[in-house]
Amino acid sequence: MNVLLLAVPLAGCLAVLGMRRSAVLVGMLVTGITFAISVAIAFAVDYARPGMQLVTDLPWIPPLGLRFHLGVDGVSVPLVVLTALLCFLSMVYVARKDGEPERAHSFVSLLLLTEVGMLGTFVALDLLLFFVFFEVVLIPMYALIAGWGGAGRGPAARQFILYTLLGSGVLLVGLLVIYGHTSTLNMVELAAGDGAGMSRAVQVIAFVLVAGGLAVKVPMWPLHTWLPDAHSEAPTVGSVLLAGVLLKMGTYGLIRIAVPVLPEGALAVAPFLGAFGVIGIVYAALACLAQRNLKRLIAFSSVGHMGFVLLGISTLTPAGMNAALFANIAHGLITGLLFFLVGGMAERFGSTDMDKIGGGTLAVAPRLSVLLIIAAVASFGLPGLAGFWGEMLAMLAAFDPAPGLNRSLYLVFMVVAGIGAVLTAAYFLVMLRKVAQGTPSRQGILDVGRAEWAAWMPLVVLVFVVGLWPGLVLGPTAEAVGFYLGGL
Repeated sequence: MNVLLLAVPLAGCLAVLGMRRSAVLVGMLVTGITFAISVAIAFAVDYARPGMQLVTDLPWIPPLGLRFHLGVDGVSVPLVVLTALLCFLSMVYVARKDGEPERAHSFVSLLLLTEVGMLGTFVALDLLLFFVFFEVVLIPMYALIAGWGGAGRGPAARQFILYTLLGSGVLLVGLLVIYGHTSTLNMVELAAGDGAGMSRAVQVIAFVLVAGGLAVKVPMWPLHTWLPDAHSEAPTVGSVLLAGVLLKMGTYGLIRIAVPVLPEGALAVAPFLGAFGVIGIVYAALACLAQRNLKRLIAFSSVGHMGFVLLGISTLTPAGMNAALFANIAHGLITGLLFFLVGGMAERFGSTDMDKIGGGTLAVAPRLSVLLIIAAVASFGLPGLAGFWGEMLAMLAAFDPAPGLNRSLYLVFMVVAGIGAVLTAAYFLVMLRKVAQGTPSRQGILDVGRAEWAAWMPLVVLVFVVGLWPGLVLGPTAEAVGFYLGGL
């Protein structure tokens, strides 16, 4: 079933390249089928049983001992479903009237290739295969930004590819260090081995390399500088996938590879991850308070939200890992919705600059403004919405980190993260005051259309459902995290 999950969008990618008509409709059909397969996988997995399921293990490059090894568990399934959902909704959004981009066949083909890479990253169980899928994403995303982005798309795309390729090079060296000392690329065997075959010094070096390479994709402060420009210049669906899925590939790699495979390295480096995470939370909040462009504001907010994910991971506890995985899903839903909404505002007002949009959108486009309000309050962690649980659980995990970590230091992290959460609420409320409230500067603005409802409402519903029923995400992840880290 995992092979089918990858084969369908790959076949669609190749088929669409030869089309000049109906490319968007075919893309919507392909992403819809892929989403259906992801849901079938989610229902097929027994989350009470530890270990990988729906495993495919085939020879890939026999002379080198490389295998096409795929599988899923409670850690990867929510991310697989999130990825397939956002790709499908992106195609629904593109398929609306007057929404079809120029050179639609190329656009859709690149989007489908991006989906293959993202899904492959979450189901790969071989280190080299993980790296290949991790890299597959970069070129089509670069092309989407460079080919269909805004006025500054060229520099933004080049910055994106240079930063991420540099991070990938560091990651590859780290993976080779692991292979050189263990003689295996099997991620399941490596996790079960608990660092066997590697001294503490080797584990620390490998962890710094692997985590450093993944941190660029997270992005972790201070390696985040490519993100605001990439987001502000990317087309709407590019921003949705960039924030909703690509950033999760980095934190997923930390949870799937770095922490279980290199436990002694994780224990040594975790406080630095936590420190960079909480610095990013406060830095991003202050940067957001200074922003006038909605896309850049949401991009910087992603740095802060991923800081909570890093804080949860750095505690090295089941509670912290579950917090990180939950925050990943919540951020994907909420920020994906925010970028959809900002894309809609850009089409209506011709800009994402808050000063040019002016105030009073609640009066001229009430439905659009209400959706923006829901997404904003969810993003700053209002209880009952999806954003609350990940941040709260991350701070709770920092209150009681794993043995061997400095609890006093993590209490400082918890307090700083709490201050960052307050600042997060402040900048979103400032944004809503500038955009939604006040006297409208324009009239005759079209409100949310049917196609937009179709693309956006599933995310709105899930923001409420996941916020009111956190077990929908925590249920699948808890057993898998407990298996990796020795129980809850």
